[in-house]
Amino acid sequence: MPNRTHEPPSRWERLTHTGAGTPMGDLLRRYWWPIAGASELDRPGTKPVRLLGEDLVLYKDLGGCWGLIDRHCRHRRADLSYGYIEAHGLRCNYHGWLYDEAGRCLAQPYEDVAHPDARLRDAIRIKAYPVAELGGLIWAYLGPEPRPLVPDWEFFSWPNGFRQIVKAEIPCNWFQCQENSIDPVHFEWTHSNWSLRLKGRTAPYAPHHVKVDFSEFEYGFQYKRIRSDTSEHDELWTVGRVCLWPNALFTGNHIEYRVPIDDENTLSITWAFSRVPKEREPYVQDRIPTWQGPIADEKTGRWITSHVMNQDFVTWVGQGRIA
Repeated sequence: MPNRTHEPPSRWERLTHTGAGTPMGDLLRRYWWPIAGASELDRPGTKPVRLLGEDLVLYKDLGGCWGLIDRHCRHRRADLSYGYIEAHGLRCNYHGWLYDEAGRCLAQPYEDVAHPDARLRDAIRIKAYPVAELGGLIWAYLGPEPRPLVPDWEFFSWPNGFRQIVKAEIPCNWFQCQENSIDPVHFEWTHSNWSLRLKGRTAPYAPHHVKVDFSEFEYGFQYKRIRSDTSEHDELWTVGRVCLWPNALFTGNHIEYRVPIDDENTLSITWAFSRVPKEREPYVQDRIPTWQGPIADEKTGRWITSHVMNQDFVTWVGQGRIA
């Protein structure tokens, strides 16, 4: 049989494979990715994270410093997500090796006593990535220097509103999720016609699309659409919707991120804003809550379809792990 080891990746593999050293994986590592809500670690602690095929641990130490490092200790590969937090850094629960946010080994309790002059810890480095807190989200950057700025979009600073973050893990490739961001026609069938029938209604089909248009701009794509009941004077055409490439869809009051966990799983993170009534202004929100959105019925195992986002999940996952 022919040796296919060194064959170049197919066009589809170039889009869907996100591991280090792959064309898409190397490209995506040049962007900041939301990986958690800051409110998930209100108190110092750890959280296992899998991002772009890499197993990592996010932590917040007693000094309030965030770190994102390899999930496994360099000593015996113990799981650092079970480690414990120190004033500065994360300590392995197996032999006490201590790491900081830069991946440096700060202490090796036994080795430091047995070989005090050797300073063995100075030769130890663990994989570590920059993290930042913005908009109630924790962001990670896995790429080369110089790193870009963390995406500080205007809506993260909108006043007088309630913000929340909703997360869900989706068992399919990131690209079939993000591809949906520039698919206006599915609104007609998935979120209108199918949604009505899920409620037991047999209303006529929703107004159909008669025109769609796509334009590229500095940060991604804009799409506009006209239905049989709208015109070029309506907001669907004059404003449209914005796909922030490579990882997000902005629809006016919320942004949806599609974060590659690995080639077959995606973390959906939705950041939503709801303006408060005028009589409640000025409104200041001290903490942005993070929710784990349910995706399947616990009794039947069937996908929940009552919410717009969940309807998207059903269509994405139904295509297969990598479509």
